[in-house]
Amino acid sequence: MRRFLGLLLGVALLAPPGVAEAGHQGIRGWTILSDSDAGADQVISAAGRYRVNHLQLSHEVVMDLADVREPKKQAQVNRLTDLAHASGVKEVAAWDHALYSLNYYPAEYRTGPNGTIDLDNPAFWEWFRADYRQMLNLVPEIDSIVLTFIETGARVENQYSTKLKTASEKLAYLVDQIASVLDERGILLYLRTFGYYPAEMQRTIDAINLVKSQKVRVMAKAQPHDFFLTHPIDSTVKDIKRPVLIEYDTTGEYNGQGKIANALVAEHADRLRYYRKLPNVIGYVGRTDRYDESRIVGTPTEINLYALKRASEGASNKQIYLEFAARKYGLLAAPFVARALERSPEIITSTLYTLGSNSANHSRLDYDPYCSSYHRSVSGKWIDPPVTFVRHDVNKRFHYWIDVANHLAPPHCKTDGILRREAGYVLDNGWVTPGNLMTRPFLDDLNVEKNYGVRLAEASLRDIETVRKFLRPNDYEQLKSYFERTVLTAKLHRSVAKAYFGYRIYVQQPDIELARMIWEGLDEAKTVAEQVRAYPAPPTGEWNWVIDAAQADLYYKRISEGWDRYSNIKVPRP
Repeated sequence: MRRFLGLLLGVALLAPPGVAEAGHQGIRGWTILSDSDAGADQVISAAGRYRVNHLQLSHEVVMDLADVREPKKQAQVNRLTDLAHASGVKEVAAWDHALYSLNYYPAEYRTGPNGTIDLDNPAFWEWFRADYRQMLNLVPEIDSIVLTFIETGARVENQYSTKLKTASEKLAYLVDQIASVLDERGILLYLRTFGYYPAEMQRTIDAINLVKSQKVRVMAKAQPHDFFLTHPIDSTVKDIKRPVLIEYDTTGEYNGQGKIANALVAEHADRLRYYRKLPNVIGYVGRTDRYDESRIVGTPTEINLYALKRASEGASNKQIYLEFAARKYGLLAAPFVARALERSPEIITSTLYTLGSNSANHSRLDYDPYCSSYHRSVSGKWIDPPVTFVRHDVNKRFHYWIDVANHLAPPHCKTDGILRREAGYVLDNGWVTPGNLMTRPFLDDLNVEKNYGVRLAEASLRDIETVRKFLRPNDYEQLKSYFERTVLTAKLHRSVAKAYFGYRIYVQQPDIELARMIWEGLDEAKTVAEQVRAYPAPPTGEWNWVIDAAQADLYYKRISEGWDRYSNIKVPRP
């Protein structure tokens, strides 16, 4: 009781919502991805509480600036821009990708080999700049452009030129053409860094260094490549000789997308504390949704946005959990709600990750045939030496390639070409070798890990039940659903992982005990899948949570009836 009262007193003494940032002024940004007008209005309405001064419109709103040629998109971008400005947001940015698809550009300029654009033709660039001005005329109040200039439709580095010798030179020249148009209007330009592997990331940095315009800024993700909890910080940021805005995936593209417990305070706050010490970092921007009605404002996952704000003001991680819980759910419920939310990182990394590597395709249940988990998304690409320590009751050190990828990867994922292209040294070193190498020790470890995730999810649900009497009915229902979905997700992954990886061993050497374990997983998967289908669906978004039940059914069918990928071997029920 004494500890309980101490926690309450600590929360009561926390700084008020409007506290000024301690000596740190900069960009405090959010990004809207969904084209839901009601959702965008709700996000912009909440922005004032967080003193947001920078808002990005992206993805379903405007992915390419050319989208605003569509009257509906143009009207939406202009309305949201005006609303944001009226709400006190000083800078509104629209996203763009360049170049667009080849057929966007007139045939008279596609005179290079194989119909590529002749970048040495001055007339093309005159047309290009005029086209850009026309698009900007349609959204006259936009303050900045966030440009992805790699991973685009017609990649400029693949176009023809005798003057621009390297990919980096072509990329930089493209950027300078866009910058020249934006400079005419006093519009800022942010360049998004991106790379699937270190050499590709370095090429992007090299291109940025060749850009002549001195006004161009950079936006880098908080981790290299993509938003995985096991990725390190982006070590290239400190070497960028331009102002850098750090982008955080506060919605959890690969980590639950707000539908399950992904209150990942340390993930965002700890990274922010590192980056804000770098002299070239000018602030942060956090994503507010993952399409459709998946916005996290007004949900428990809003704590991730709160974490960025309060960490920039000097709050500790523990303080952020307690403070958010107290303000949203009341002082009496706060310690238990905070504890339930605090388990999120361990729940996610033992449920949507397997032995230190993300195994959920954009949060979806997908161990096979999805391959990126076993090569493109492996954090070992960015860590030297590529080693991780997995807790979750496993308490072992694993080599990302020799141990995790080599044993967990389905055979076809080792030969699809991506591993050779993006991390060929892994094959050259013999860290990943052909064939199905799943073994019983790795199955035992992942079973321990998945059980751990289920236990934590159930503990968090119990915490919510404990303080039900202190919660408003709507808050209780929201938290209860949040953690019930978490429990069901953890159980579904536990059951399918047990059956799938067990089956990978069984096809090598059938065993009655293993068959019993596989059927234990399949039976649980069938039961949980039925519970998922019967449960009220969460708001729409990229990850359709209910579809995971159908995925579980698919694993059941393949394994029980014989999977053609694995020689149609059936597992008889013991």
